Amino acid sequence: EVQLVESGGGLVQAGGSLSLSCAASGFTFNGDWTIRWFRQAPGKEREGVSCITSEHAITVYADSVKARFTMSIDKSKSTVYLQMNSLEPEDTAVYYCAADYYSDCWDKEVNFEFWGQGTQVTVSS
Repeated sequence: EVQLVESGGGLVQAGGSLSLSCAASGFTFNGDWTIRWFRQAPGKEREGVSCITSEHAITVYADSVKARFTMSIDKSKSTVYLQMNSLEPEDTAVYYCAADYYSDCWDKEVNFEFWGQGTQVTVSS
């Protein structure tokens, strides 16, 4: 089955760190892919967190996480990561990764081909 498999969510205290992973299963990130992290907190709209291109590993971040989160890709493992530092309670959400071939990180509207199942990140104060 072609899918994205997420892991790494959990409960951390404010100021702590957490690393999420999103692994391609049944396909690879070879070629020109855009992979993004989204998050959705209860009662809130889904928001984009970060994006990376598989071709050149160019990254884009939401202002709310810039300088705190770092997205990276390991093409040998077809896995992307989201290193989250200085976590805040406002970062609490279900985090989803999504991948689309050929689209760019700066594209406004993308219908992603694949979505991860989501992983819960909870940041306590």
